[in-house]
Amino acid sequence: MAHQHKSHDEVPVRLFQNALLERLTQVSFQTFLLVWMVVLAVVLAVDAGASRSFESFVLNTAGGLASWFVVEYLIHRFVFHLRLDSDMGRKLIFLLHGNHHLQPNHPLRNLMPLSVSIPLAAGVWGLAVLCAGRATGGSIAGGFILGYVCYDIVHYACHQLPMRVSVLRAIKKHHIQHHCVEPEANFAITAIFLDRLFGTKLHRGP
Repeated sequence: MAHQHKSHDEVPVRLFQNALLERLTQVSFQTFLLVWMVVLAVVLAVDAGASRSFESFVLNTAGGLASWFVVEYLIHRFVFHLRLDSDMGRKLIFLLHGNHHLQPNHPLRNLMPLSVSIPLAAGVWGLAVLCAGRATGGSIAGGFILGYVCYDIVHYACHQLPMRVSVLRAIKKHHIQHHCVEPEANFAITAIFLDRLFGTKLHRGP
């Protein structure tokens, strides 16, 4: 399957004719980092304050963090690479992820736009609190959101930074193989051992 690679200097692939909607599909790393550092600080502080003890806060947050990496793999494999027959379905998948494979290295499209990630995070936190209460559900959701932010930073780095540390270099190679060698393999981005566990690790290529 051929993939078109474009330089960083080119404009992003256009997704919407409306200028405002189009702008909402892009985010710079600096803006992403600033917004999410503030959001995480507030969420984790609120969760810590609502927890019964510091130990329970740490355990619940760690559980939420760990759960993110499994969800990340499942979403990438079964949602972002879902093959749909309808024209509307194909357009939806292209909007969600296909545009990233078409133009994988554009820095404004290597992170989930805030217009999507902030509402989703709020929904996850609210649902977790509704199901498990402020003390437990809030901390689990906080860890889950922390995992998402770590994932998106790593994903951005895979496309934009040299990643010279051996562990990070292995993560980058794993993900670039997904783009350049076989898009139906190497679905994990942060917890790359999951591809070996689920039998989707690529065993060939550079």
